Order: sequence, then structure tokens, then C-alpha cells
Amino acid sequence: MNGHITAGLDVRAAWRAFSRASHDYDRTAVLQHEVRRELLSRLDVVRLAPAVVVDVGSGTGLGTLALERRFPNAKVIALDAAHGMLLAVRARRRWWRRVPCLRGDATALPLASASVDLVFSNLMLQWCPDPQAVFAEFHRVLRPGGLLHFTTFGPDTLCELRRAFATADGLPHVNAFADMHELGDGLVRAGFAEPVMDVDRHVHRYTDAVGLMRDLKAIGAHNVASRRSRGLMGRGRWRTVQTAYERERHDGLLPATWEVVYGHAWRSAAT
Repeated sequence: MNGHITAGLDVRAAWRAFSRASHDYDRTAVLQHEVRRELLSRLDVVRLAPAVVVDVGSGTGLGTLALERRFPNAKVIALDAAHGMLLAVRARRRWWRRVPCLRGDATALPLASASVDLVFSNLMLQWCPDPQAVFAEFHRVLRPGGLLHFTTFGPDTLCELRRAFATADGLPHVNAFADMHELGDGLVRAGFAEPVMDVDRHVHRYTDAVGLMRDLKAIGAHNVASRRSRGLMGRGRWRTVQTAYERERHDGLLPATWEVVYGHAWRSAAT
């Protein structure tokens, strides 16, 4: 994996979109909550007593809070590139004063080398134009014996919507994502040991395409491909997309597939 799969993302546009979505994010981000709970449950089989944990792409901080509860003796850090998300973390008045909040890009983490025992990252990597650079940063900040535990989206994500938009024009309307094998190879190249990867699929169903697009906008999951159209889609092309999406209808509803890649890997003492 050399980053070409997700290259061409307008990362600053992604940060702005997530900042704008921060106020209503938790009400709509059903999939993100499901995946976070599953990712946390997978820590049950890991022997780890971290002193420092960083939640990279913390969003509104629900994962950070869960990590603090799981590891009460650890220093847990919320880190996100979207300023609005960190404000949402701090709005959780019951606990935010105990949790350091850092704003930073995952390709240039504001953390010292070999200073972290657990990097936890839920559905953040797909918004990075160079996943290999992110893996290199994760490896840099982890101590020998530290663990990277993450999720991201795979290439089958929103495949139905992608097919529908392809009937309207040749522009990218759904972001492209790296597959599980590319990600695993990238972890090895970054110096990680014993990477374990697997895939799960979630299918959410909608009465119409407008409902899906509304949910995507509400969680800040916009199309941020640098080649995306900068103007509004005309009514004619949107009708073409809707007609094409109707071919996917099953049992009265339109499916929206999310391919979720789960991964973890260790920072060995030898690298």
C-alpha cells in the first residue's frame, strides 16, 4: 500500500465537514457507535496495562471515555484534526477536565516518539490521503510492545451508491478505500509485527436515497475527493442517480453497505 487508493482526498475539506457535523454527530453516527463498541470488545482478549492511551480521531469523545473507564490507571488522550469535534469532547463536562485534548494530523502526531502504549483509532484512517504515512506515525509514537488497534472502511463501502452515481457522470462521488490486504502489507512495511486483519459488513436500509445522503451529511461523511464536482448536481443527473439506485431495492428498502476493516498489530522491540 503506497497511499494511491485514497490519494486525492481533500483532507482539509474533511476536517471542516466533521467540525460542522460535531453538534449532531452522535445522533446520526449509528454505524460508528456499533463499530466502536465492537473494536472496544476486541480488547478483551488482549493482555495490556497501558500507561498512555491515545484515541486518534476521537470524534466527540465517546470512545475516549470508554477507554478511560477500561484503563482507569492510564492517561487517555483525545486527538482529532477537527476543532469542532474536540469542542464536543470538552462539552462532556462530567469528565473532560481529566482528559487531555490535542488537535493534530494523523500524519504528524503531536506526540513524542515511543511515548504511547495503545493507539486506538475508530474509522479515522479512511479520511487520510496517505495511510502509509499514518502507520509510520503510529509506529513512531508507540513504545516497544505497544499496540495499534483500529478500524477503517474497505472498498465495498457504499458500493450501491457508487454504482448509482457512475450512471450519471465519470466524477468520483464516493471516496475510494484501501482493502484489507493492502492495509496489512502497509503495517508490515511500517515495522509492525503480527498484524491481524479481518472484515465485517454492515448493511443499513433506507426508504429512499435522500435519507442516506442526509445521514452522510449529518455525520460529516462528505465526498472529499479532490476531483469531486464543486457545484450542485443538477436535477436531471440526480434523477438518474435515484433511478439507478432503485435497481438495488430489496424487500422494499434501499441497502447501503459498509465494509469495515478491523486491524491490530504490535510495535515489536526489534523495530
